[in-house]
Amino acid sequence: MPVKIVRPVPPDIAIAQSARLRPVAEVAAGLGLGDDDLDLYGKYKAKIHLDVLERVDSRPMGRYVDVTAITPTPLGEGKTTTTVGLCQALGAHLGRKAIAVVRQPSMGPTFGIKGGAAGGGYAQIVPMEDLNLHLTGDMHAVTAAHDLLAAAVDARVLHEYYQEDERLFKALCPADGRGRRRFAPSMLRRLEKLGIAKTDPDALTPGERRRLLRLDIDPEAISWKRVIDVNDRFLRRIRVGLGPEELGLGRETGYDITAASEIMAILALTTSLADMRDRLGRMLIGTSKSGRPLTAEDVGAAGALAVIMKDALMPNLLQTLENTPAIVHAGPFANIAHGNSSVIADRIALRLVGEDGYVVTESGFGADCGMEKFMNIKCRASGLRPDCVVIVATIRALKMHGGGPKVSAGRPLPGEYTRENLDLLGKGLVNLTAHIRNALLFGVPAVVAVNRFAADTEAEIAVVREAALEAGAEDAVAADHWASGGAGAVALAEAVIAACSKAGRFRFLYPLEWGIKKKIETIATKIYGADGVDYTPEAEEAIKLYTRLGFGRLPVCMAKTHLSLSHNPAWKGAPTGYRLPVRSVKASVGAGFLYPLCGDIRTMPGLPTRPAFMDVDLDPKTGKIVGLS
Repeated sequence: MPVKIVRPVPPDIAIAQSARLRPVAEVAAGLGLGDDDLDLYGKYKAKIHLDVLERVDSRPMGRYVDVTAITPTPLGEGKTTTTVGLCQALGAHLGRKAIAVVRQPSMGPTFGIKGGAAGGGYAQIVPMEDLNLHLTGDMHAVTAAHDLLAAAVDARVLHEYYQEDERLFKALCPADGRGRRRFAPSMLRRLEKLGIAKTDPDALTPGERRRLLRLDIDPEAISWKRVIDVNDRFLRRIRVGLGPEELGLGRETGYDITAASEIMAILALTTSLADMRDRLGRMLIGTSKSGRPLTAEDVGAAGALAVIMKDALMPNLLQTLENTPAIVHAGPFANIAHGNSSVIADRIALRLVGEDGYVVTESGFGADCGMEKFMNIKCRASGLRPDCVVIVATIRALKMHGGGPKVSAGRPLPGEYTRENLDLLGKGLVNLTAHIRNALLFGVPAVVAVNRFAADTEAEIAVVREAALEAGAEDAVAADHWASGGAGAVALAEAVIAACSKAGRFRFLYPLEWGIKKKIETIATKIYGADGVDYTPEAEEAIKLYTRLGFGRLPVCMAKTHLSLSHNPAWKGAPTGYRLPVRSVKASVGAGFLYPLCGDIRTMPGLPTRPAFMDVDLDPKTGKIVGLS
């Protein structure tokens, strides 16, 4: 193994910095990729060119595995760690060609409560510092593109406010040195949308000029906020435009975290540069004062956004601690977005491993969040179908669901979690069986991976295995990849290989033809266990509006807490006898889904009393990062 296993297990960053990495060009060569297929970002990370997909598109695809989990504690239950450990077992120990495909971590949680997301122990993607921080700049590209559109919207309101139609026309269609005017590319798209078949600006009538150029944005209806990749609760609600040059056009708005940006969702769901350009143009920014929906294309910014995002569309190639390949791309959260890595990364990986290989991806949070959206949203966008689902469970999380004491990040675990307690564990198994049932709703074989901790006993693991098999799982296997690397996940890998050999009968949970409410209620009752759904008047109006605008055939991306199967984070186990409250419904038309907001869900996290950044520092003598987890 390229990294020496020692006991006790050192901190993640110490393990990562002691690893012997292969040059990423060598990792790429093992997949059949050459220098012309890569843009190198130093020695150990690279971007994969998009034309690779065209070149390998006729090759047979490998097996497709999605790693999900039971409802987690605030500590997380090790999905990324399991994804990496499984791929290390498949590739480095069983001789199968395997690629781990994961999301890029957000620096918000990295410096907040959760810490990094490169895996952990001896199952990590490296270099972990690069992965958890800037990597190749994709997060920054999303932030810049998103905020450019926000700035463009406010600027357009301002410039339309103080300029008459003729002055606005001359500013937006300026004459060149010979007095000739031309339309910007985005204007030509808007002309087509408006049904105006003219290519010469001077041929427009005064009425056509007004229709084309005066968007008449309603400041109170602007839905496009700004984003930043930092947990900052004080930016949730702000006022902008307070300076004298903004002519009294101040308004209330706010910030979301970058992972919640619709542009991030587009990055994850798009299939090509052309598709991304079209999706960016379809993003809604608000409405006009007459109630007409307005898009990024109408504002004239979509082309610039595509230019900012062009390089970010190329997936990032890294490696695991055991030198097996890993692709990292996109980073939407699963509670406030669809929570999966990119379609493009999965498509490339499945062709590179070939028909005898395995691509292991992960879906955010529990199966009620990321896996449901993987099936109903990502698989619709990609056309891909999974061969197996791995459900990660931990003894500590199951005890929590059985009524154990509160688990809090940064605080020692109560004794109930470090001593054998079969009664508490048994009561919490309802959460595991609910998630197994949810996976089977999609017709995909499920394997349970018990991510093993030092305090877990053989009797506890046996109880979990028995319950999992009784609930319909193909197998339930204890895995020790955190402490032992790929060698600790060989039994899990063998179970996954066996499950993938069985012919599943994949099916979506709902057809797109169903109405918006029926799709929401199907997820609420079948996945969450609710008795029904209650809508606020705001949600009712939004559903009527989106149905009228023709958005009713989009899939739905539920925004809810990840800490419960329900909308209430305090309800553990498998809650029943409740109704799911939907307080609002928003449209991400560019990404291609509607997202109902359930309960008290926030799109900008806050920092805790003791954030993770307090342990992070730089060793000035060596230049190495210390304290990153």
